[in-house]
Amino acid sequence: MNTENLSTEPASGSGASDSPAETAAGGAPAFSPLYQQIKALLLQSLQQAEWKPGEAIPSEMELAARYRVSQGTVRKAIDDLAAGNLLVRRQGRGTFVATHSEQHVQYRFLRLVPDAHTPQGEGPAQRKIVECRRLRASAEVARALHLHTGEMVLQARRVLRFENVPTILEDLWLPGTPFKGLTAERLSDYHGPMYALFESEFGVRMVRAEEKLRAVLPDAAQAALLAVDTATPLLSVERVAYTYNDIPMEYRRGLYRTDAHHYRNHLG
Repeated sequence: MNTENLSTEPASGSGASDSPAETAAGGAPAFSPLYQQIKALLLQSLQQAEWKPGEAIPSEMELAARYRVSQGTVRKAIDDLAAGNLLVRRQGRGTFVATHSEQHVQYRFLRLVPDAHTPQGEGPAQRKIVECRRLRASAEVARALHLHTGEMVLQARRVLRFENVPTILEDLWLPGTPFKGLTAERLSDYHGPMYALFESEFGVRMVRAEEKLRAVLPDAAQAALLAVDTATPLLSVERVAYTYNDIPMEYRRGLYRTDAHHYRNHLG
């Protein structure tokens, strides 16, 4: 059992320093493992954009000196953040803040896989913005985004085509204030992943998501956009995506054709 804490770490200078637990919890006793306290402090720095997506974070040695803990404790905290796709280790170069513009991260939240090959082999989706407008949040949208009913949100609808076949129809809602200035033109003109756009132009990084899946039948408008008839069963994927500190930043409902694709998830 690791019993390492600040009371056993050497401190520079003659005065005692606050421990990570005290820094993170305002002086209240903390009983979580020390590496989790360091992880919380690193997350705090990420949330405050001390290190931006794509930038290197300080070395393990520098962080160990900063928090007055061992490099092993820092390494374990970084390992946890890397396992959660928040940081990326690069051999011989250091550790970097993960970004949705990186190839291996682009497909992190897209679980629809072609039956014949990988998403990368299929090539990037061709995207068409069908609608983009600002409106008052319904009770359902407000609940998902932790807003008040009637607050301003941005609503967009788009169709994703793979190899020229309309495959995904998405409706998404974003809180109005963080995404002020986002328009249909900006969505259409940006050729990278949508989450990379949110990250680079609005400073919002999606770090995790929760999804609900069910089988549904499309209405006439949805069927027309996906080039199917209304008797075709589709996979409905309802997602809430969160930024740091579990703040919901996107509510999304997608309808997926599964005649040539399947939803794939890794459990373990």
